[in-house]
Amino acid sequence: MKIITLSTLTIVLGLASSTALAQAAAPNDAQIAGIVVAANTVDIDAGKLAEQKSGDEKVKQFARQMVTDHTGVNKQATALVEKLKVKPEESATSKSLRDAGASSMNKLKALKGRDFDKAYVDNEASYHQTVIDALDSTLIPSAKNSELKDLLVKVRPAFVAHLEHAKQIQASMK
Repeated sequence: MKIITLSTLTIVLGLASSTALAQAAAPNDAQIAGIVVAANTVDIDAGKLAEQKSGDEKVKQFARQMVTDHTGVNKQATALVEKLKVKPEESATSKSLRDAGASSMNKLKALKGRDFDKAYVDNEASYHQTVIDALDSTLIPSAKNSELKDLLVKVRPAFVAHLEHAKQIQASMK
């Protein structure tokens, strides 16, 4: 699993860097919106790939759920930032997420069969844990707008459920 671990490490380092800097320069609401959109887009893209490539029905169903749920979160976030007249802003964290997501996609595209399924599910478990940690340590505490903070708090349980679902699939693949 060295392939996915490197991508996950990039994501973790990007989010950890933002967490470490949070005390000195917490992300503003526009940057938080950009991070949310980037994180969801990365997972939507990976889910679409898994829907196409996986031969395992459990993995395909999980991938469909990721696409549906994360598309829904992005729609909610987009509607909120439009209402608040805030434009999602690029930050080192959102760029890191996009770059790591592109790297993961390239590596996943090269895999087939069970190797693909396992790498996709392992990546989903790591990714969701990383996003939950970022929500808890940086994004929710840094959000100044109460509606943005409420949205982050509202979607957190879905990320936790996704993590648990990914872990269940992981356990069944051993």
